[in-house]
Amino acid sequence: MNVEEASADVESVLDAVADAVVADRSFLETVSVGLLARGHVLLEDVPGTGKTLTARSLTRALGLEFSRIQFTPDLLPSDVIGTHVFDEADREFEFNEGPIFGNVVLADEINRAPPKTQAALLEAMEEGQVTVDGETHALPDPFFVVATQNPVEQEGTFQLPEAQLDRFVVKSSVGYPDLEGEREILRRRAGRTSQSPDVERVLSIEGVRDLQTAPEAVRVEDDVLDYIADVARATREDRRVEVGVSPRGTQRLFEAARAYAVVAGREYVTPSDVKRVATPVLAHRLVLTPDATVSGTEKASVVDSVLERVAVPTVD
Repeated sequence: MNVEEASADVESVLDAVADAVVADRSFLETVSVGLLARGHVLLEDVPGTGKTLTARSLTRALGLEFSRIQFTPDLLPSDVIGTHVFDEADREFEFNEGPIFGNVVLADEINRAPPKTQAALLEAMEEGQVTVDGETHALPDPFFVVATQNPVEQEGTFQLPEAQLDRFVVKSSVGYPDLEGEREILRRRAGRTSQSPDVERVLSIEGVRDLQTAPEAVRVEDDVLDYIADVARATREDRRVEVGVSPRGTQRLFEAARAYAVVAGREYVTPSDVKRVATPVLAHRLVLTPDATVSGTEKASVVDSVLERVAVPTVD
């Protein structure tokens, strides 16, 4: 699939999702960047802003299989990845797949589960497979995780460590709608009998696989490659940052920039593409110094200041 066709497909998918979810277009584009980059997305926001609806609507528009895992303090790794069950008829153990075996998996309130269960999900995200009792089972292709966490009511939660946050290509939030957006939510609810809106199917599983190959055809000039590396390295030199972006984070910035170029319908990456995805890709990977944390420094503001300091190349 070429970039022009991929861009048109992404546009159609986002239009279908926007018919169900009242959110900024930029937020929906950020989620699509995670999908196109073959990565995963972390959404952090208060309850009721549309995180679950976004994941469910995107799945329907893509024509994929949806699976939801509600993370709780008593959730075990086997509840996520599956377990072997003894079959009385055949007198042997059979593997029962867990809810992680879906094309789009919603890991709802991931910070509610203990670290061992979080690790089971994050290992599957990284490897694209799970191992149970020495047997390896491949996860579906495509495999896309949308994890959510609630930034309030932190009692009894297990914060994701930075090493695990690094597994997510982008981190974003839906945010509250403006006044007109809230009115639109009410109008849409008044126009249907069910609480959840219907979403038109746009693609198929084969179409999504083709879509994910499109970023590989996007060109990245040497000047832009240098710019990506300079931005990542500058985060490590900021006095407010204790641990900057890792080389893996640099690669994810590169992949996300190519993915956004596809969304924009271009066969090459520009510095503005890098700037557009820098905050959702890099901010959650930073570890601030204790002084910066106490003073209330926002990780996004650190990325913003880095983008202001690093010289932008001129691309013809």
